[in-house]
Amino acid sequence: MTETSPAPDPPRLGPDSLTWRFFGDSRMLLVGPRAAVLQNMLPALGQGVLDHSVFFKETFARLRRSAGPIMNTVYGGVRAGETGRRVRDYHREIKGTMPDGSRYHALDPETYYWAHATFLDSMLYGVETFIRPLDEADRRRIYEESKVWFRLYGVSDRAMPEDWESFQVYWKRMLDEEIVPHRTARYGVGYVTKGLPAPPRVPAAVWRAVAPPLDAVARFLTVGGLHPRMRELLELPWSAADERRYRRFAAAVRRADRVWRLLPASVRYLPHARRAFAREARGG
Repeated sequence: MTETSPAPDPPRLGPDSLTWRFFGDSRMLLVGPRAAVLQNMLPALGQGVLDHSVFFKETFARLRRSAGPIMNTVYGGVRAGETGRRVRDYHREIKGTMPDGSRYHALDPETYYWAHATFLDSMLYGVETFIRPLDEADRRRIYEESKVWFRLYGVSDRAMPEDWESFQVYWKRMLDEEIVPHRTARYGVGYVTKGLPAPPRVPAAVWRAVAPPLDAVARFLTVGGLHPRMRELLELPWSAADERRYRRFAAAVRRADRVWRLLPASVRYLPHARRAFAREARGG
């Protein structure tokens, strides 16, 4: 009998990739929840979160739990494929019925790819808004890296556009024709008008004192970081003056890039990225 060797892991990303350089950059936090809100504007994905997630009870805790495995898929090194498949398997039982009677499943290739595409969009937006402009060669390179990243999940790639040009057509169609103001997405930006929820164990008097400035910053970064089509569908107010302030803020962050590069890695990179760069430097 001939033994069958296990299938090799798909290619993974490394420290020479633009994705490693940018995805875990701390400045990506300035983008706000653009990717998460966009994900929930696809009806099938928003319905899956509504039906199966603790999102409505533990919004920020759920976001933290989701972010870690995604970061580990990008920065996982030799274990990236294993981590990606684990992320995929978290979604096996996320399925159900849409309000119109049709069925949904989180592992439908079109639905799963949409979630991935929003991370790609958020990274591209964050880099060009808060770090530096990207030329077409950079965008094509990042898109090709995103294909390597997506294949780590072990999900069919039939919905994945072949190249950067095709992705741009796909993205425009999704924004113009497929996203909706799903209840889950509306809830996810509800704090923009209602204020941030008080954290557990913070005294009410303390929260009343600190909440107004925190709410203002959260609104500015959240609404400012959304695509105009998202603001339109979710009916989020954003004036021309707001836009001017946001652009001035983004320009100031970009101008500070030379100083940013002098800061320690503990400031410049999120923990998953920082550990990955340190591991690669050790040859691990």
